[in-house]
Amino acid sequence: MRDDSGRGGVPVDHETLEDLYTKLNRREFVHPDPLEFLYRYDEPGDREVVGLIASTLAYGRVKQILRSVEDALGRMGGSPAAFVRDSTSDSLRDAFAGFKHRFTTGDDLCRMLDGVRAVRRVHGSLGEFFAGLVNPEEETVVPALTAFVAAIEGAPCEATGEEGVCPLPDPNRGSACKRLHLFLRWMVRHDAVDPGGWEGVPASKLVVPLDTHMHSLSLRMGLTERKQADGRTALEVTKAFRAFSPDDPVKYDFSLTRLGIRDDMSADELLLDRAA
Repeated sequence: MRDDSGRGGVPVDHETLEDLYTKLNRREFVHPDPLEFLYRYDEPGDREVVGLIASTLAYGRVKQILRSVEDALGRMGGSPAAFVRDSTSDSLRDAFAGFKHRFTTGDDLCRMLDGVRAVRRVHGSLGEFFAGLVNPEEETVVPALTAFVAAIEGAPCEATGEEGVCPLPDPNRGSACKRLHLFLRWMVRHDAVDPGGWEGVPASKLVVPLDTHMHSLSLRMGLTERKQADGRTALEVTKAFRAFSPDDPVKYDFSLTRLGIRDDMSADELLLDRAA
């Protein structure tokens, strides 16, 4: 079945998306999801550090993701923001010695947190820094995200004075950067699920956190025909969602992804209903 635009799949409509949002965009459906770690922290400063760590580790089996995030946060004490503020490169290495989540090591997290500390020292918070990077003339946050990653990666290690590699993808290389866009969704949007905490970043500029599951759903719903789950496809899918929700194109991301994360929810019923 095809819609008038020529895209494949079963065209989804605004009413269906809104019904799904009303039904599934609830706290009770968050677990298991690394987003749940952000709910422990009321301070935006803590939340942004936790969100960056949780999203960075959000790949692989969900049970292992939750264990790894719990492990990482357990090494940081009660206030992750204070931990980063008071840290040195050496103390970070000590704290994350022996940490590993699939391909991400303790050294990787240390490099990233070195950069986070440097940015926060100059700008006060990651949120203030990111908001200052957003260009009102740009349609999305991608240019700001590119500069954000470059700033964190370019911060020199205090112990050696050298720049290092941290586990953040470069949007310029064509990746969908799913985990970074997930982080931005958590920090910018504020509703029953996304806790927010950042001001000055319009939700209208957010990009859908595209992974293989969201890509498959987007193909089936007629939102794209592109076969690669890359940056171009993420922008195309976001543009399609913007037609339904111009001020908040990522609004339906959480409820749609529940259809693949939870055992008791499936996309088949939604899509079969649309095809009938």
